[in-house]
Order: sequence, then structure tokens, then C-alpha cells
Amino acid sequence: MILPSLRLSGWFGQGGASGVLREPAGIEPDEAFDAQPVQLAHRDDLARMSPALDRTLAAEFDLAALAGRLCPVLLEDGSAAVFMLADYVGSAAAGELTRMLVRRGYRLASSPVCVLPAHLLLAVARGQIDGASLRNRRDVLADPARTALAAAFHDMVAWAARHDASDLHLNIRLGRSESEVRATVGGRYLTPEPYRSISTATLMDIVSVAWMDVRGGNGAVFDPTREQQGRIWLEADGRPLMLRWASLAADAGPSVCLRILRLDAQLHADGLESLGYLPGQIDAMDRARLSEGGAIVLAGAVGSGKSTTIAAMLRSIPAHRKVVTLEDPVEYLIPNALQSTIGRDLDAPDGTAFDSKLKTLKRSAMNDLMIGEIRDAETGRAFTDLAGSGINLYTTTHAGSALLIGERLASEFIGISRDFLATPGILKLLVYQALLPRLCEHCALPLQALFDEEPQRRTWADRIARLYDLDLARLRVRNPQGCRHCTAPHLPQLNGTRGRTVVAEMLEPGSDDFYLECLRRRDNLALRRRFAERRTARYDDPDMEGKTAMECAVYKMSLGQIDPRDVEPRFRAFRTVEIERRRHA
Repeated sequence: MILPSLRLSGWFGQGGASGVLREPAGIEPDEAFDAQPVQLAHRDDLARMSPALDRTLAAEFDLAALAGRLCPVLLEDGSAAVFMLADYVGSAAAGELTRMLVRRGYRLASSPVCVLPAHLLLAVARGQIDGASLRNRRDVLADPARTALAAAFHDMVAWAARHDASDLHLNIRLGRSESEVRATVGGRYLTPEPYRSISTATLMDIVSVAWMDVRGGNGAVFDPTREQQGRIWLEADGRPLMLRWASLAADAGPSVCLRILRLDAQLHADGLESLGYLPGQIDAMDRARLSEGGAIVLAGAVGSGKSTTIAAMLRSIPAHRKVVTLEDPVEYLIPNALQSTIGRDLDAPDGTAFDSKLKTLKRSAMNDLMIGEIRDAETGRAFTDLAGSGINLYTTTHAGSALLIGERLASEFIGISRDFLATPGILKLLVYQALLPRLCEHCALPLQALFDEEPQRRTWADRIARLYDLDLARLRVRNPQGCRHCTAPHLPQLNGTRGRTVVAEMLEPGSDDFYLECLRRRDNLALRRRFAERRTARYDDPDMEGKTAMECAVYKMSLGQIDPRDVEPRFRAFRTVEIERRRHA
């Protein structure tokens, strides 16, 4: 549908935010289609609205499948409008929603139809953008100095997103004249060339202005002496982003870590295989999904790709199953899932975020449920409530290995009963994964290339050959010069690599009573010995039965996909492995 030319004078006066809409006349619902629709392309357009947006009314209407396409809203003068996608202008659904507003006693604004892009409409419908957040934004837009600082912050985020950074770090050194901006790209903590040197005072001002756009934050202003968290929604290079803000009050000054979530991110069509999972590992995941009830739990360090893997698993669930997600926040768009963000403030009391959702979920007739992360007593209670309810539960946690996932869930911090976890059918599949740089197949160098500049590497290489019975001629290392396929002009540290690949270990408690007994009596040493005994295949064999994530990395190393130098920092030194084997021989 082609929209007529849009006149914004009804909403915006001369000079943007200074304009005031004339007193609404309370038009009839059928006249709403004769009113000129207003296009709101960006969050700043919402901030400049007059009368301003107050809040969404979506919860008062059963929009069902139209949620995310139409959204009734209340404006600060008490009138109502309908935000919608362009395709719904003039539609019967939009007309009926307008009439419902009037029947429920709402007065329509003189410009009651507003067209928004999908990501902006969704943020309003979920309450992620409301009057409170927009008032802060109007303050920024009204002050040229603040606007310049906001633009500088936006440029930093845009640079990070453009280079596929997972995190942006703003490290303020209060005792120094200069501070630093860093980015995590390809799992490496790097200093971007454009931001190598930045004034401490300027960076502090940038962070303070950026905090004004935070939603769900603990504190009205940025406080360098306390931990704060929240979320920021913005757009960079035409892509909607959400930044998850976490600031640390360090001794040298506050450090702000911004996790960058791409709200329009789509998973690769090949799913788990494209992430780096091996055929046998994918088969184990498929079998776990097929069985009714119980939990699939993924573990790994921060930034290890757990959410990406879970999203890929959910995406492959057949369309005849109902999939629901509870996330903090939503990170990937999963077409076959009903996704819901549950935001939890740092200062909020326990037991408030999941209670109402859990009551509704049990009556939602779902087949598969994903809880973003089990990290505390509140989410531990949710896990206990749902893992034994007959649905398939998918979740993540932070643990050092697949063997320690049960130990983590039973810890005092989370508090799930060991007897419950050791009940057959509760834990179906435990996965630990890490991400390692993948060598560029076009320019990777043979391992022998290291020996001229680093002669001591010969002893190191011989140790690898002894430990894993590998042919050293098949091993490859990173080419620091890179090639046309992998050169990163502003990030030379990434030359010679092309993305990252998953290395993983798995355990299926449902078919291993010994694991359940060890979990019940907390015998982790016996469990480790039992896991190691299950390995029968060579280290250069794709069979991962009984192999750790480090040994999965060794397998990919034997194929020339991973630089051996990247394995040790992520797991442990090969020398340590050798010493351990001697002690257990």
C-alpha cells in the first residue's frame, strides 16, 4: 500500500520539539481514516511528538496475531492514537481497533493514525519506549551540547555494530587525563583505532548523557560510584539495536560494558552446523528435542554463543509445536516462537519478575519453553516449577563444563534440589560450549612457520604431537598479514581469521544413572573419571563421545581450522595436560 504524502505539521511545530498540537477536537472513529497518517521513522520523532506519548494500551486489548502490527497508545493530553505498520493503514483491523478505543471511552487525537517501522512499533508495544524515556530524550534534543555528546555515543555504537562487536567497553580513568574505549570483536578485547585516545572528561560526559536514554535503570542519573544496569534502544546504519548496560564501579573509575544485541538478527539457514557443531553433537540435540519433557541446559562463559545455539535449536522445532520464550532480553527473532522480554532491575526484590508469567504460562498449552538464563534463586524456582511439568525446557547457565552444570544449578546461589535434579527425566542434555577463532582457509600458514621466529615452539609442538598423537604437518596457524578474504583494516589483530567456531562437550543424564547418582551425592571426582573413560575414538576422530570441549578444539585443530595457540588461553596449557596425565598414569 502506498501512503499519501505525510504532513507532520499537525504533530510537529516549527523547529521540531517546540511545536504544540492544537487542542484535539475528539474526532469520530470513522473520520480517523480521513485524517492524514503521520510517519514516525525514528525514536527522536517519537520524542518530538506533541502531545507526547504517555504509554501503550496494548495490554487492554486482545490483539492476538495483530500484536506487533497495531498498537493503541495513550498520549499525555489524555487522547488516544493507533500506531501501526504501513500495510495496515486503512485496513479493517485498524478501523475496528479505532472504534474499540472510542467504545471504551477514549478520545481520539486529531491525528490518530501513526505509521512506525516494525522494530519501533514493537518497542512501544512492549513498553520499552514510553513517556518517561522520551522525556529524557527530549531534554537531550533540546540542548545542543548534549546532542553532540549523544551523537558521539551513537557513533561509537555504530562503529562497534559495523565491525560485529559483541560488546563495547567505556573505561573511565578518573585519575588520568585520558580514558579508553574498547570493543570485543571475535572474542578479543581490542582497542578500536578511531577511539585509541579520548579525554576522560569527554567520555564521562558521553556516558552521563547516554544514561539518560537507559530504560529500566537503577538511578535517575549515571552514578560512577555504584553498579547500574539497564537497556538502550537505538538505530545504527538502519539496523535496530538494543544495548544491555552494565556499569562496574572500579577503583580507577567506572567501567561501562554495553552488550550489543541486533534486534533484526537472523540465524543462518544451516543452523547448528553453521555454528560449528559436529554431526554427532547435532544428533544428540535432535534426540533430546524429540523426547517429551525435561530440560536441555547450555553452559559457557559470557559471550560464548549460548543464546545463539538455543535460538538455532528452537528454530528447528516443527511448526505444529507451540514455542514460548522468556528472555532478559530477547536477543534473536525466532519466527516460530512467542517471545517475551522479562526485564529485572538491579534493585528489584526477588520473586517479582516471573510470578505473573508463570501463572499464565501453565495455562498456555505450550510444548516448548525457553528461559533465557538460570542465574539466581528466582530463576531456579522457575526451573523447578517447569522442568518437571511435561514440557520441553531450554535454558542456559554459567558453568565451567558440562559435568558441572548440575553442580551449578544445585549451588546455594540458585538452590535447585539435588534430589530433583537427579530424578530421571529432569535433565535431558547438558552442553558446554566455547567459541574459538576460525582460521582463514585462504591464507593460514603451516605450523612450521612459527619455528623460525620462535624456536621454543618446537618443544611445544612436540608435546602436542605426543599428547594427542597428531600429524603436525596438518596443523595451521594464523597469518598476521591476512589476505583479501580476512584483512580487517582497523583491527589488524583479527587478520588471518574468519569468524569463530563452536567447540563443545555433551552429557546425556537421561541415559546415565551413574551421573545422576554422582550428582545426588556430589561426587564430582568420580564423575570426571567416568566421563574420561567413555572416550574410545582418537583425538583426530569426529566422534566426541567422552571428549571435553578442549578435546573438541584439538579435533578441529587437527583439521587446520583452529590455531593451537588459541586453544591454551581458552582452556589450559598443554603442559598442564601433560602433568595431569602423568599424575594419573
